[in-house]
Amino acid sequence: MIKAAIVGLGGWGQVLVRSVQNKSPRIRFTAGVTRTPAKAEAFARENGFPVHAELDAVLKDPAIDAVVLATPHSQHSEQVVRAAKAGKHVMVEKPFTLTKASAEAAVGACRNAGVVFALAHNRRFLPATRELKARIQSGSLGTVLHAEGHMSGPSGHFYEPGLWRVGDDESPVGNMAAMGIHMLDHMINLLGPIDDVYVRSYRRVIKVPMDDTTAALFTFRNGYSGYLATIATTARVWRMFVWGSKAMAEMRGQNELYIHPVGPKPRDVPEPERIAFPPPDIERAELEALADAIEGKAPYPLPPEEAVHGAAVFEAMYKATKSGRTVKVA
Repeated sequence: MIKAAIVGLGGWGQVLVRSVQNKSPRIRFTAGVTRTPAKAEAFARENGFPVHAELDAVLKDPAIDAVVLATPHSQHSEQVVRAAKAGKHVMVEKPFTLTKASAEAAVGACRNAGVVFALAHNRRFLPATRELKARIQSGSLGTVLHAEGHMSGPSGHFYEPGLWRVGDDESPVGNMAAMGIHMLDHMINLLGPIDDVYVRSYRRVIKVPMDDTTAALFTFRNGYSGYLATIATTARVWRMFVWGSKAMAEMRGQNELYIHPVGPKPRDVPEPERIAFPPPDIERAELEALADAIEGKAPYPLPPEEAVHGAAVFEAMYKATKSGRTVKVA
């Protein structure tokens, strides 16, 4: 069994712990790190591990196989490098980093140390995502023409001054770092690398100094177009569309996939194929995939090159927001 340390014991760090603790035969958390251990002592005690105030405490512990970083993204690159140099395998929450250079530095450190690097984009583990990717790759949708993604929610209504997410250092493209990054990786996973981006981002109603409404146009390297929107102050929604010359695929939420075929006549509207999937535990799935990669059973499903590319796209989006122009992805 892989023994891991959770670094960052806020709400999401606790979700990750609960997804596997006393449930998974593959991985278990045996230590925690947080800036204020007193706030996490009860949770740590409940889950059977000590909690420390400093990252070095777990990096120096030979009993720890891996660290899982649920920390602010501005800290990720440095923490990944430190963990890799200590010989620890690494899983890091999204966004990975906000620049290509910092992403390359982190991935390079893991490669040089011979440790596993895993970026925790949990939507890659949705059965609906896997089915949609298989349909695209099989050619059953025909020639891919265009894709649209939307991921939004109401969290921005509850942001307060001083929250770590607020400001250009952590959220330089509005809600993209908090929610839109999920859909960005979803599109890269399904459709491949992005060549250029054009972005419009605005602050409409949010009280804190960050944008709440962001929309981006993409050109994919394979030649098709894409659109992505994310809003921080509206109802929660997850939608993904991929238009092909033979059919259009639609993810309604995370567990329903509809395939709308092109009819034999211009005005035909055939009944769609609907596939409903039982809700999976995607946090447990990604952590067990980390364990598989550490033990050499299977590569982690998100290649490091795609993690770096996602950071490069995010950086290009920020530049496009500031310049008002289309920006080439580095």
